[in-house]
Amino acid sequence: MPDDPSSADPAPEFGAGYQRYALGLLLVVYVFNFIDRQIVNILIEGIKEEFQLSDTQLGFFGGTAFGIFYATLGIPIARYADGRVRRNVIALALVVWSVMTAAQGFARGFVTLAIARVGVGVGEAGCSPPAHSMISDYFPPSRRATALGLYATGIPIGSAIGLFAGGWIRETLGWREAFMIVGAPGVLLSLLVLFTLKEPTRGYYDPPAPPAEPVNSFEVIAFLAKLGSFRHLAFAGALHAFYGYGAASFVGPFFERLHGFESGELGSWLALISLTTGVSGTFLGGYVSDRLASRDVRWYAWLPGIATAVGLPFIYFYYMAPDRYVALAISMIPSLVGGMYLGPTFAVTQALVPPRLRAQASAVLLFVLNIIGLGLGPQFVGLLSDWLEPRYQIESVRYALLWTVAGGALWSTLHYALGARTLQRDLEAKRELA
Repeated sequence: MPDDPSSADPAPEFGAGYQRYALGLLLVVYVFNFIDRQIVNILIEGIKEEFQLSDTQLGFFGGTAFGIFYATLGIPIARYADGRVRRNVIALALVVWSVMTAAQGFARGFVTLAIARVGVGVGEAGCSPPAHSMISDYFPPSRRATALGLYATGIPIGSAIGLFAGGWIRETLGWREAFMIVGAPGVLLSLLVLFTLKEPTRGYYDPPAPPAEPVNSFEVIAFLAKLGSFRHLAFAGALHAFYGYGAASFVGPFFERLHGFESGELGSWLALISLTTGVSGTFLGGYVSDRLASRDVRWYAWLPGIATAVGLPFIYFYYMAPDRYVALAISMIPSLVGGMYLGPTFAVTQALVPPRLRAQASAVLLFVLNIIGLGLGPQFVGLLSDWLEPRYQIESVRYALLWTVAGGALWSTLHYALGARTLQRDLEAKRELA
């Protein structure tokens, strides 16, 4: 996103080949991030059966136990990354979350399982804030949303691999073995990051700025909170995450309980949808918004709002479809439009602050998205499903998902419209912290 659309991008610090390699490697890291994070969604019915858990407990394990620590630790880790070698932070974080993913397979009850899940959240908190900051220094402003949108495709790709691998490993070996198998490769990947990822010059594509005093995280939060565009886009994204993580956490129970799927076949179908429409939508959100915003920067807010509104009617038909394969087919539309907010939202956040604060700004955004979305979304769906069970019995999960997803999507469209109103003005306000 150009800070000054009329200015030409300077010559890149690295060649095009290395830019692609660096983005590709960070994408692979993010893929593993979401494999380890989302594999629980296809294993959760097996965990429920072995430990005799309620949907409320499943929501806590799938969301709250992870989300609270992931969101809150992201800010201090990002502040550290803003003054250190970001590559090293990512490599260490990768080791921590991979080891803790495998540790979930050794759980002997709900408490030890939740503790290991907390450990995954602690490790994954060190991934995206420094990665966003590095990508913003690898690529010029005019290509930043595209690059961040491509990075964000790690969400559907990693989710797809986790669903596919987790479904078949659970069916053939068991849910414990699934955690152990997917956790191990991350340790090797961390070595590749450590020894091949070059640290870009901080703020390479931004105008030179005089030395400035360190800014603490509370000042960054206070600055962003003053910006109406950030407040609305962050909350719109948080609502996306709220219903998105809620839906993802209970997609396995929904299809297994109501449509009779086995985990292997279900994981294969869900992986196919995520790899096609999920990846396409996430990439197109960044790519198309970069093109449209060259004429009017407000498209960074308008595009995700329009995409969210388009998906609304399909949500009802997806959850109420009587046939399993019809439901899967309809779900492709919400999957396509659901990720279009990621690239524009990440790019706007990076553009609103000076280069030296970008990891912290990303962490603040991810805190809002994840404390509301991941911390509360799965928990809310689980509580609502248990509350509706006396009336709807096995179908309680259907209505819990329908009401949560439709309500969250409708609400978020309002905040995209509100965020667009002050976006141009807010992009100029970062001089206060420069």
